[in-house]
Order: sequence, then C-alpha cells, then structure tokens
Amino acid sequence: MSAPIYPGASLGVLGSGQLGRMFAMAARRLGYRVHVYSPDAESPTGQVADREFVGPYEDLAAVRTFAATCAAVTIEFENIPAATLEAAAEIVPVRPGAHSLSTTQHRMREREFLVAGGFPAVPFAVVRTAEDMVAAVSRLGTPGVLKTAGFGYDGKGQRLVRDPSEAISDWDSVGRVECVYERFIDFESEISVISARGVDGEIVTYAPFANAHANHILDLTRWPAEIAPALLREAQELGGALAESLGHVGVLCTEHFVTKDGRLLVNELAPRTHNSGHITIEAAHVSQFEQQVRAMCGLPLGSTEIRQPGAMANLLGDRWQPVEPRWAAAIASGPVALHLYGKDEARPGRKMGHISATAASADEAAALVTRARDLL
Repeated sequence: MSAPIYPGASLGVLGSGQLGRMFAMAARRLGYRVHVYSPDAESPTGQVADREFVGPYEDLAAVRTFAATCAAVTIEFENIPAATLEAAAEIVPVRPGAHSLSTTQHRMREREFLVAGGFPAVPFAVVRTAEDMVAAVSRLGTPGVLKTAGFGYDGKGQRLVRDPSEAISDWDSVGRVECVYERFIDFESEISVISARGVDGEIVTYAPFANAHANHILDLTRWPAEIAPALLREAQELGGALAESLGHVGVLCTEHFVTKDGRLLVNELAPRTHNSGHITIEAAHVSQFEQQVRAMCGLPLGSTEIRQPGAMANLLGDRWQPVEPRWAAAIASGPVALHLYGKDEARPGRKMGHISATAASADEAAALVTRARDLL
C-alpha cells in the first residue's frame, strides 16, 4: 500500500461540475490544494480550485502534464474516457481506477457485473440489433425502459416502451445505438446508499437516502430514509459488497428500487459522490466529499453517523425563468443552507444549486427546504 498523502499536497480532479466544486471545498478545508482538468474554463470547480487546466479528455499528453502537478487524481463524474484515467495513472495514483469507471459508465457492462456477482439487478436484455429489440420486448414484456448503454444520466438516453408494436421506432428514437432494455419496475420507493472504500480496503457506509424524482432528475432527498431495519442493513451491506467487488477506492453510490413486496433491486451505480449525498455536508459528521478526499489520500475514513436528520431540494435552471430567483426570501424563510454552483447559464433541467436543512426529523427538514424553494 502506498504512503498516505497529507495536507499541503495538490489533489487533481477530472471533471469540473458541482461535484468537483464541493470536493474542492472539502479538500481545501483540510489543507490540500486542488487542480482541475476539463474542457471548460471558469468552471464551477475551476472557480474554487488552485489551478484550472483546460483541454479535451482525449488529449492524453495534456492529461499527463496535469497529473504530474498532483499527488493523486480522482473523478467527479463518470463520462470520462477510461483511457484518460489510464494516462493519468501512468504518473500518479488515480482513485477510483479505470476498472471501476469502465464498469459503471456503461450500462451493459454494469448490468453484467451485477449479474455475475449475484447482486439483485433489474431484469434486462442487451440490444444491438432490431432482432435483439424485438426479442427483448417479447421476453421482458411492456412497459419497459430502453436505455442507451453509454453516456446517460438524469434520464438522458432513456425511452419508455409501452407498446410492443412500437419497439423498433422507440429504438430508432435513441439512435439505434447499443442499449439495455429493462423490465419496468412498479416500485414502492427509491433509495440510494453511499459507501466509501479506502486504499486499505476499509469500508464505511451511510444510512440510506430516500429520493423523489421529477422528470428523471432528483428533486428531493430525505435522510435517513424511513425503511424497515432489515432492509436498511441489507442496503448498506450491498453498498459495501459492491465497492469491494469492484475493487473501488473512493466514494460509490448505489441507487435502489424498493419493490412493493419489500425487495431491493440495484438500479444504477455511480463511481463518485452523488446528488443525494449533498445533505451529508450539513447532516453528517463527515460529508461524502471529505470521504472522497480521505479515500484518495489513503487516510482513515470518517464517521458516517447522522448528526441530525436532514433534507435537500435541487434547484434547476427553470427557477431562473423569467427572472432571477428571490434569494433573500428563500434564505430568510428559516434555518436553511443555500448552495449555488457558479454556473453561468441557467437552462431548464440544469442543476444550478440546492437548498439543505436539518431538523428533528427528515420530514420536518423536507418541509423547510421545499418552503424555501417555493419562495424563490
């Protein structure tokens, strides 16, 4: 095992959105410097980093130059070529590594990993041809969800298939690219579990988060989720087992469906910090972002205990229309925390920030953040 990386060192992050921004804030609070590499200048992460490198992920020479300024490198989102991580890993430790990224950034590989490991996955079929599409619908039935195998998040690259006779046209609508077709799950609720695994194999797991989505985008998270104790333990054990099976170093989020008969099904894996875990900044002893810093630096992982129940509400670009939100009214509405990501353009569906609160219960915190958001 390599030696720990102590405060004062420079940590690199590939990707420059809001997850990188909050990672950088956590790292700098611990005394690290932060360097960021992405195709975008003046990015949300770049605004709070010590150095911002701008270039395409495919420019491996530039990636190596960036990595040479860092003691270790991590990622803030999964749509980065695995070759980019491999190039950086020639220079410094990259955590998580290319294997975790390659597996979880591609839905087909991810589903095959889950099945091979005996994890409870949503029934699926691989679609590469029109014949595959017809066979998938015939075997799994309708309704079902067609998902592009690569580069999908927040509902992008997905299509609900309702009628077998429209299966081919639905595949046409996503570009006839490689897909997975999944059985539609009429679930009771959606939860996520965030785990962190260290260089030495140490694993810590947060209690599950209860998530509500709107238009396939996370809208509101309550923490902790109100689920049966046995299901809570199973979800946490699954999160740890998945991190171990991947050989993952860093933060890993597992999104689950809770079925109406009380079973867990793994829906998605994210090899990084996650939107639902933003509430850990206020509500946990150690946030998910600090866990990522600790894991990549080979330091002991932190406590995942809940300081106080909490909730988080996303702020999408829609709320900037037709005028700037009323920030003063929102933050004057009660004990809430406003997080804005420094993005230059507010577009419908784009995550621009979030509002968090803690309270005596997760429901009380949810009422606080939704009220504050409504006042915008």
